[in-house]
Amino acid sequence: MKVIYDLETDTLTIIFAETPVAESDGDKPGVILDYHASGNPISLGVLDASRRVTLPSRIEYQVAPMSG
Repeated sequence: MKVIYDLETDTLTIIFAETPVAESDGDKPGVILDYHASGNPISLGVLDASRRVTLPSRIEYQVAPMSG
């Protein structure tokens, strides 16, 4: 997984898989989901990220503890 914040375009992109995009869905304003031909999501794009995300240039990554 890769997270990219482009300061120049104010776009935040989360890439789940480096595969070709077969379809894009922009039903929600400012949010774009890209899908693989199999239907799996491969990336999420947030336009005007500085208005929609708190501190888009800062990333915090956590792995939840396993239950059980």
